[in-house]
Amino acid sequence: MQKQASHTSSEGPDQDITPGSNTTGGSIRFPARGEPVITGINRVGLFALYMKEVRRFLKVQTQTIWAPAVTTLLFLVIFTVALGRGGREVLGVPFASFVAPGLIVMGMMQNAFANSSFSLLSGKIQGTIIDLLMPPLSPGELMSGIVMAAITRALAVGCTVALAMALWPDVSLSIEHLWAVVWFGLMGSVMLALLGLATSIWSEKFDHNAAISNFVIAPLSLLSGTFYVIDNLAPTFQAISRANPFFYVISGFRYGFLGESDIGDGSAVFAAAIGIALFNLAMAIAVYLVLRSGWKLKS
Repeated sequence: MQKQASHTSSEGPDQDITPGSNTTGGSIRFPARGEPVITGINRVGLFALYMKEVRRFLKVQTQTIWAPAVTTLLFLVIFTVALGRGGREVLGVPFASFVAPGLIVMGMMQNAFANSSFSLLSGKIQGTIIDLLMPPLSPGELMSGIVMAAITRALAVGCTVALAMALWPDVSLSIEHLWAVVWFGLMGSVMLALLGLATSIWSEKFDHNAAISNFVIAPLSLLSGTFYVIDNLAPTFQAISRANPFFYVISGFRYGFLGESDIGDGSAVFAAAIGIALFNLAMAIAVYLVLRSGWKLKS
């Protein structure tokens, strides 16, 4: 009689692989339930979210980059023609050179807000918010990806506006303090990106977003000393202007180009730079906590 062949492999008997069990012999160990697979920062997911947001506004760059640049340039043309006649000077420079830095950073801030305020709101309205909530991204990574994409759009708009203004007569964009240009441009973009993200979380329809843009962002931008120095205002309105964080961003950014500012001397500008950073830190913590709670996102 032929002996029945043994089915026992040379590698030993089959092993029962269960989640969380330690196995030997090259077997795969599955993580236990609740054990995180991705530890630390999900760099792949964060970069994917960032590129998704960047490609979203680049697909319509005529609307998101070139149109804001043209609009900002028109502001320069109108106010230069209306107020810059007769060789008028402000802070010791021609009016066109005075107003140009403020217009650049104002365009950067407004577009940072426009980009981040659309991210979550569009998902809620179109029913695709799950595409942002389901991936293995922490609230901090989700906030970082959206804010970084908004900063990227702000920088693109700022460079485009600066290039156009450099070709305009009587505009000089020579830099006196590079650190102020970089710092206040970045901090202003971060501030409005965070405010836009908070608006996107709160808004339930595009009317809510437009209300914040029209009744909060636009007045704070236009009444922040972009077209004038606050020394020309009454003391009460000077105090109101100094309570406006937009004023410090615009004046500090202008200080980087002109070396002069209505904030004060260099030490006052440096103090304003620290204050804007602390303000952004407080805002980032608040937005992170709201985003982590899932308020108006998870239902």
